Amino acid sequence: MEMKISFPGNLKVDAAYKGFTIVTDQPVSGGGDGSAPAPFDLFLASLGTCAGIFMLAFMKQRGIDPAGSGIAMTTEADPQKGMIGRITFDLRLPEGFPEKYEQAIVRAVDQCAVRRHIQDPPEFAVTTTRGLPG
Repeated sequence: MEMKISFPGNLKVDAAYKGFTIVTDQPVSGGGDGSAPAPFDLFLASLGTCAGIFMLAFMKQRGIDPAGSGIAMTTEADPQKGMIGRITFDLRLPEGFPEKYEQAIVRAVDQCAVRRHIQDPPEFAVTTTRGLPG
């Protein structure tokens, strides 16, 4: 798997991946143009949408109508680290959601691949090459 990163101007950074271009920018307060989400916003969105796909799949596999459902994801800062210290996913279940599945849907959402990679992180390596990515 390869993702190609490019710099289209100012503080914009794009990622070409699987036929898509993911556009990012920094907020105006950070020197950017505020034209797209910042990379960290996409990180948070990847957590929320990953949890969402597991929740949606759980309901679809059981024939539960997902209308009116969703997830409210909140973050709490850890002032000592200057980073997020806690992320909470509040699963908003649809009306009539069977009580017998409440713990099971929580376990399903816990299987999110993005979350699992944070909890057991990969090794990171940085190398250098001359010239633009081909």
